[in-house]
Amino acid sequence: MTTPMNSSLPWPTEAPAIPLLSVRPVLDRISSLARTHEQDVTFVPGFATHEEELAADPPPALEQVLDELGGIELCGHPVLNLLVEDRTDVGPYTLLGPATTFYPLYETPEAAVVLTIDDDGAPGAIYGIGEDLALQLAAADLPSYLERFADALEVSLATLGEAPEEGEARTELAEQLMDEHLFAAFLGDAEEAGDDDAAAGPDTGGAVAAAGTTAVPVQDPSTAGLIDLPEGTLAVADLRAAPLGARVELIDADVPGDPLDLHVAWRERGRVVALLSA
Repeated sequence: MTTPMNSSLPWPTEAPAIPLLSVRPVLDRISSLARTHEQDVTFVPGFATHEEELAADPPPALEQVLDELGGIELCGHPVLNLLVEDRTDVGPYTLLGPATTFYPLYETPEAAVVLTIDDDGAPGAIYGIGEDLALQLAAADLPSYLERFADALEVSLATLGEAPEEGEARTELAEQLMDEHLFAAFLGDAEEAGDDDAAAGPDTGGAVAAAGTTAVPVQDPSTAGLIDLPEGTLAVADLRAAPLGARVELIDADVPGDPLDLHVAWRERGRVVALLSA
Protein backbone atom coordinates (compact mmCIF):
# COMPACT_ATOMS: atom_id res chain seq x y z
CA MET A 1 0.00 0.00 0.00
CA THR A 2 1.40 3.40 -1.01
CA THR A 3 1.30 6.09 1.63
CA PRO A 4 -0.26 9.26 0.21
CA MET A 5 1.87 12.38 0.24
CA ASN A 6 1.00 15.14 2.66
CA SER A 7 -0.60 18.28 1.27
CA SER A 8 -0.46 20.70 4.18
CA LEU A 9 1.42 23.25 2.08
CA PRO A 10 -0.56 24.92 -0.71
CA TRP A 11 1.61 23.53 -3.49
CA PRO A 12 0.64 24.46 -7.04
CA THR A 13 -0.52 21.34 -8.84
CA GLU A 14 -0.79 22.26 -12.53
CA ALA A 15 2.55 20.74 -13.51
CA PRO A 16 2.80 17.00 -14.23
CA ALA A 17 4.96 14.77 -12.07
CA ILE A 18 8.52 14.04 -13.15
CA PRO A 19 8.04 10.71 -14.99
CA LEU A 20 9.64 7.77 -13.24
CA LEU A 21 11.03 6.54 -16.56
CA SER A 22 13.27 9.62 -16.80
CA VAL A 23 14.96 8.89 -13.45
CA ARG A 24 14.73 5.10 -13.28
CA PRO A 25 18.35 4.49 -14.41
CA VAL A 26 19.87 6.86 -11.84
CA LEU A 27 17.57 5.65 -9.06
CA ASP A 28 18.64 2.08 -9.81
CA ARG A 29 22.27 3.18 -9.80
CA ILE A 30 21.94 4.88 -6.40
CA SER A 31 20.09 1.87 -5.02
CA SER A 32 22.82 -0.46 -6.31
CA LEU A 33 25.55 1.65 -4.67
CA ALA A 34 23.66 1.50 -1.38
CA ARG A 35 23.30 -2.30 -1.55
CA THR A 36 26.93 -2.81 -2.52
CA HIS A 37 28.24 -0.50 0.19
CA GLU A 38 25.76 -1.13 2.98
CA GLN A 39 28.50 -0.66 5.58
CA ASP A 40 28.63 3.03 4.69
CA VAL A 41 25.38 3.85 2.88
CA THR A 42 21.86 3.96 4.27
CA PHE A 43 19.16 3.99 1.61
CA VAL A 44 16.14 5.93 2.90
CA PRO A 45 13.06 4.39 1.26
CA GLY A 46 10.37 6.46 -0.39
CA PHE A 47 6.64 6.72 0.18
CA ALA A 48 5.79 3.47 -1.59
CA THR A 49 7.29 1.28 1.13
CA HIS A 50 5.86 3.16 4.11
CA GLU A 51 2.52 2.15 5.54
CA GLU A 52 2.51 4.91 8.14
CA GLU A 53 2.03 8.56 7.22
CA LEU A 54 5.26 10.47 6.73
CA ALA A 55 5.69 13.99 8.03
CA ALA A 56 7.39 15.18 4.84
CA ASP A 57 5.42 17.53 2.60
CA PRO A 58 7.14 17.56 -0.82
CA PRO A 59 5.88 19.08 -4.09
CA PRO A 60 3.34 16.90 -5.92
CA ALA A 61 5.52 16.92 -9.04
CA LEU A 62 8.06 14.77 -7.17
CA GLU A 63 5.54 12.07 -6.32
CA GLN A 64 6.84 9.34 -8.65
CA VAL A 65 10.46 9.96 -7.68
CA LEU A 66 9.66 9.96 -3.97
CA ASP A 67 7.77 6.71 -4.17
CA GLU A 68 11.16 5.15 -4.94
CA LEU A 69 13.75 7.17 -3.01
CA GLY A 70 13.57 9.15 0.22
CA GLY A 71 17.23 9.98 0.61
CA ILE A 72 20.77 8.76 1.24
CA GLU A 73 22.91 8.81 4.38
CA LEU A 74 26.65 8.30 4.08
CA CYS A 75 28.27 7.02 7.28
CA GLY A 76 25.27 8.33 9.19
CA HIS A 77 25.43 11.80 7.61
CA PRO A 78 22.50 12.84 5.37
CA VAL A 79 23.82 13.78 1.93
CA LEU A 80 20.48 13.66 0.09
CA ASN A 81 17.11 14.24 1.74
CA LEU A 82 13.99 14.12 -0.40
CA LEU A 83 11.58 13.75 2.53
CA VAL A 84 12.09 17.05 4.33
CA GLU A 85 9.98 17.32 7.48
CA ASP A 86 10.87 20.74 8.90
CA ARG A 87 10.93 23.87 6.75
CA THR A 88 12.42 27.20 7.78
CA ASP A 89 12.93 30.67 6.31
CA VAL A 90 16.19 31.51 8.09
CA GLY A 91 19.86 30.69 7.52
CA PRO A 92 20.54 29.87 3.85
CA TYR A 93 16.83 30.33 3.09
CA THR A 94 16.73 33.96 4.23
CA LEU A 95 16.31 35.47 0.75
CA LEU A 96 14.09 32.77 -0.71
CA GLY A 97 10.38 33.20 -1.25
CA PRO A 98 7.45 31.23 0.17
CA ALA A 99 7.99 27.57 1.10
CA THR A 100 6.11 26.46 -2.02
CA THR A 101 8.70 28.07 -4.33
CA PHE A 102 11.59 25.80 -3.38
CA TYR A 103 12.35 22.43 -1.81
CA PRO A 104 15.55 21.58 0.10
CA LEU A 105 17.58 18.54 -0.97
CA TYR A 106 20.52 18.97 1.41
CA GLU A 107 21.20 21.36 4.25
CA THR A 108 23.60 22.32 7.00
CA PRO A 109 23.17 25.23 9.44
CA GLU A 110 25.04 27.48 6.99
CA ALA A 111 24.26 26.10 3.54
CA ALA A 112 21.61 24.35 1.48
CA VAL A 113 20.88 22.82 -1.90
CA VAL A 114 17.40 23.71 -3.14
CA LEU A 115 15.16 22.65 -6.01
CA THR A 116 13.28 25.58 -7.51
CA ILE A 117 9.52 25.28 -7.99
CA ASP A 118 7.74 27.42 -10.60
CA ASP A 119 4.34 29.02 -10.11
CA ASP A 120 2.65 26.04 -11.79
CA GLY A 121 4.43 23.56 -9.51
CA ALA A 122 7.04 22.43 -12.04
CA PRO A 123 10.47 21.56 -10.60
CA GLY A 124 13.27 23.51 -12.22
CA ALA A 125 16.93 24.30 -11.70
CA ILE A 126 18.85 23.45 -8.55
CA TYR A 127 21.01 25.93 -6.66
CA GLY A 128 23.52 25.79 -3.86
CA ILE A 129 23.31 28.57 -1.28
CA GLY A 130 26.31 29.25 0.95
CA GLU A 131 26.87 31.41 4.02
CA ASP A 132 27.00 34.56 1.87
CA LEU A 133 23.49 33.77 0.49
CA ALA A 134 24.76 33.77 -3.11
CA LEU A 135 23.09 31.36 -5.53
CA GLN A 136 25.24 28.92 -7.50
CA LEU A 137 23.77 26.79 -10.25
CA ALA A 138 24.18 23.10 -9.31
CA ALA A 139 22.08 21.36 -11.97
CA ALA A 140 19.58 22.09 -14.70
CA ASP A 141 16.95 19.86 -13.10
CA LEU A 142 16.44 17.08 -10.55
CA PRO A 143 17.39 14.15 -12.83
CA SER A 144 20.66 15.91 -13.70
CA TYR A 145 21.36 16.59 -10.03
CA LEU A 146 20.75 12.95 -9.12
CA GLU A 147 23.26 11.93 -11.79
CA ARG A 148 25.80 14.37 -10.41
CA PHE A 149 25.08 13.13 -6.90
CA ALA A 150 25.52 9.48 -7.95
CA ASP A 151 28.87 10.28 -9.58
CA ALA A 152 30.12 11.92 -6.37
CA LEU A 153 28.77 9.13 -4.19
CA GLU A 154 30.47 6.45 -6.30
CA VAL A 155 33.86 8.20 -6.20
CA SER A 156 33.56 8.85 -2.45
CA LEU A 157 32.67 5.22 -1.77
CA ALA A 158 35.67 4.02 -3.75
CA THR A 159 37.94 6.00 -1.42
CA LEU A 160 36.06 4.96 1.70
CA GLY A 161 36.41 1.33 0.67
CA GLU A 162 40.17 1.64 1.03
CA ALA A 163 40.10 3.74 4.21
CA PRO A 164 40.88 2.21 7.61
CA GLU A 165 39.01 4.89 9.57
CA GLU A 166 36.06 3.83 11.69
CA GLY A 167 33.37 5.57 13.71
CA GLU A 168 33.45 9.37 13.86
CA ALA A 169 36.67 9.55 11.85
CA ARG A 170 35.00 7.64 9.01
CA THR A 171 31.99 9.96 9.09
CA GLU A 172 34.27 12.99 8.90
CA LEU A 173 36.13 11.45 5.97
CA ALA A 174 32.83 10.75 4.19
CA GLU A 175 31.74 14.38 4.64
CA GLN A 176 35.08 15.61 3.30
CA LEU A 177 34.83 13.36 0.26
CA MET A 178 31.31 14.47 -0.64
CA ASP A 179 32.34 18.09 -0.17
CA GLU A 180 35.31 17.55 -2.46
CA HIS A 181 33.41 15.70 -5.17
CA LEU A 182 30.08 17.53 -5.04
CA PHE A 183 29.14 20.25 -2.59
CA ALA A 184 32.25 22.45 -2.73
CA ALA A 185 31.52 23.22 -6.40
CA PHE A 186 28.36 25.15 -5.53
CA LEU A 187 28.33 25.79 -1.78
CA GLY A 188 31.67 27.58 -1.36
CA ASP A 189 32.06 31.34 -1.17
CA ALA A 190 33.67 33.37 -3.95
CA GLU A 191 37.19 33.15 -2.49
CA GLU A 192 36.95 29.38 -2.05
CA ALA A 193 35.73 29.02 -5.63
CA GLY A 194 38.80 30.90 -6.89
CA ASP A 195 39.39 34.19 -8.60
CA ASP A 196 39.08 32.88 -12.15
CA ASP A 197 35.89 34.26 -13.67
CA ALA A 198 36.28 32.33 -16.92
CA ALA A 199 33.26 30.51 -18.24
CA ALA A 200 32.86 26.96 -16.95
CA GLY A 201 31.68 25.64 -20.29
CA PRO A 202 28.21 24.80 -21.58
CA ASP A 203 25.52 23.46 -19.27
CA THR A 204 25.34 19.74 -19.97
CA GLY A 205 22.90 18.82 -17.22
CA GLY A 206 24.88 16.54 -14.94
CA ALA A 207 28.39 17.62 -15.95
CA VAL A 208 30.63 19.06 -13.27
CA ALA A 209 31.57 22.72 -13.62
CA ALA A 210 35.18 23.73 -14.12
CA ALA A 211 37.17 25.43 -11.37
CA GLY A 212 36.40 28.93 -12.65
CA THR A 213 33.16 30.55 -11.56
CA THR A 214 31.02 32.62 -13.92
CA ALA A 215 29.48 35.64 -12.25
CA VAL A 216 25.98 36.40 -13.55
CA PRO A 217 25.15 40.10 -13.14
CA VAL A 218 22.07 41.32 -11.33
CA GLN A 219 20.44 43.79 -13.73
CA ASP A 220 17.85 46.49 -13.75
CA PRO A 221 14.67 44.71 -14.94
CA SER A 222 13.91 47.53 -17.37
CA THR A 223 17.11 46.80 -19.31
CA ALA A 224 17.21 43.01 -18.97
CA GLY A 225 14.93 42.35 -21.94
CA LEU A 226 12.85 39.83 -20.01
CA ILE A 227 9.09 39.46 -19.95
CA ASP A 228 6.69 37.95 -17.42
CA LEU A 229 8.66 39.19 -14.42
CA PRO A 230 6.77 39.37 -11.11
CA GLU A 231 5.21 42.69 -10.26
CA GLY A 232 7.55 44.75 -8.13
CA THR A 233 10.77 43.18 -9.43
CA LEU A 234 13.71 45.36 -8.39
CA ALA A 235 16.50 43.42 -10.07
CA VAL A 236 16.91 40.28 -12.14
CA ALA A 237 19.60 37.74 -13.05
CA ASP A 238 19.30 35.67 -16.24
CA LEU A 239 20.94 32.23 -16.01
CA ARG A 240 19.23 30.64 -19.02
CA ALA A 241 22.55 30.34 -20.86
CA ALA A 242 24.76 30.15 -17.78
CA PRO A 243 27.09 27.19 -17.11
CA LEU A 244 26.98 25.02 -14.04
CA GLY A 245 28.58 26.79 -11.10
CA ALA A 246 27.38 30.20 -12.31
CA ARG A 247 27.03 32.51 -9.35
CA VAL A 248 24.59 35.31 -8.48
CA GLU A 249 25.61 37.65 -5.67
CA LEU A 250 22.18 38.58 -4.34
CA ILE A 251 23.45 40.63 -1.39
CA ASP A 252 25.44 42.90 -3.73
CA ALA A 253 22.41 43.86 -5.84
CA ASP A 254 22.14 47.62 -6.33
CA VAL A 255 18.61 48.06 -5.05
CA PRO A 256 17.13 50.39 -2.43
CA GLY A 257 16.79 49.29 1.17
CA ASP A 258 18.32 46.47 3.19
CA PRO A 259 19.31 43.49 0.99
CA LEU A 260 18.09 41.15 3.73
CA ASP A 261 14.58 42.54 3.23
CA LEU A 262 14.50 41.17 -0.33
CA HIS A 263 13.18 37.83 -1.51
CA VAL A 264 13.62 35.74 -4.62
CA ALA A 265 11.07 34.67 -7.22
CA TRP A 266 11.78 32.25 -10.09
CA ARG A 267 10.92 32.34 -13.75
CA GLU A 268 11.88 30.09 -16.70
CA ARG A 269 12.07 26.94 -14.55
CA GLY A 270 14.36 28.60 -12.06
CA ARG A 271 16.84 29.96 -14.61
CA VAL A 272 15.66 33.57 -14.18
CA VAL A 273 16.04 34.98 -10.67
CA ALA A 274 13.96 38.04 -9.75
CA LEU A 275 14.60 40.08 -6.61
CA LEU A 276 11.56 41.65 -4.96
CA SER A 277 11.03 43.64 -1.81
CA ALA A 278 9.65 41.50 1.01
